[in-house]
Amino acid sequence: MLPWKRLDADQAPDGEVISLHQRGEEFLIRAGGRDLMSSRDDASSRALATLGCAALPQRDAVRVLVGGLGLGYTLRAALDAVGDGAEVHVAELAPCVVRWNRGPLAHLAGRPLEDRRVSVHEGDVRQVISRGPWDAILLDVDNGPDPLTHDNNEALYSRRGVEQAYRALSPHGVVGVWSFSDDPGFTRRLQRQGFEAHVERVSASRTGRGRYHYIWVARRPSRV
Repeated sequence: MLPWKRLDADQAPDGEVISLHQRGEEFLIRAGGRDLMSSRDDASSRALATLGCAALPQRDAVRVLVGGLGLGYTLRAALDAVGDGAEVHVAELAPCVVRWNRGPLAHLAGRPLEDRRVSVHEGDVRQVISRGPWDAILLDVDNGPDPLTHDNNEALYSRRGVEQAYRALSPHGVVGVWSFSDDPGFTRRLQRQGFEAHVERVSASRTGRGRYHYIWVARRPSRV
């Protein structure tokens, strides 16, 4: 088996070291020495946008926010799911991840950052959420609601975080959330806020074999 080659590394705003690695055609991002995401496990990242945007009543002239750029797969799937008149914003905390997506990772998802519909925000997605209204908010941050690798991400999935997302949505707006594991408590949190919410189990890899990940689709009902 080919060894991993480290291509680059940088320090994220929270102080953790993020590194980019390559082995053959596979790319891997590590955070704090832990494997964070691989280019082989793109299916669930794409499913986040596919399922989230499918719940929209219409897909042209919509405003979509993607929280977490990763390897670009969620952003690509969002672009493929909406019309030419859409705005798709992506918020990424680590500038190095944006740089890699403009460089060695760009080809993986078909260079989504070059799409004219895309705006990039380097910083905390919670600050960008407040710039709504959004028709869809798609969150792929940390490992999901539980377990977290960074305690400061807890606020995104807390009661206040769910309330912030709810208030930032347009009528019939949708929140999609990617997670490494299921969390019934998070489903209840969404429903208590007023969302019509359910969770779907999806394959992590394009082969359809191996582990599964979980996608919440939570829709804000319009109020008459």
